[in-house]
Amino acid sequence: MTHAKTGHYFLLHFFIIMKILKVSKCSEEIKNYIEERSGEDPLVKGIPEDKNPFKEKGSCIIS
Repeated sequence: MTHAKTGHYFLLHFFIIMKILKVSKCSEEIKNYIEERSGEDPLVKGIPEDKNPFKEKGSCIIS
């Protein structure tokens, strides 16, 4: 079997075993996943001041 035929066989096998899902079902599952975890997400919830590594350590006063 040549390399090209092996590649085509692999692709055919992949498409046969691959489960095809509707976009509407996938998008609903993704939306639910995101909504369930949004309370833990620091980009949505924010970082507590005492645990924020980017918080300024001090201030600078120019007079």
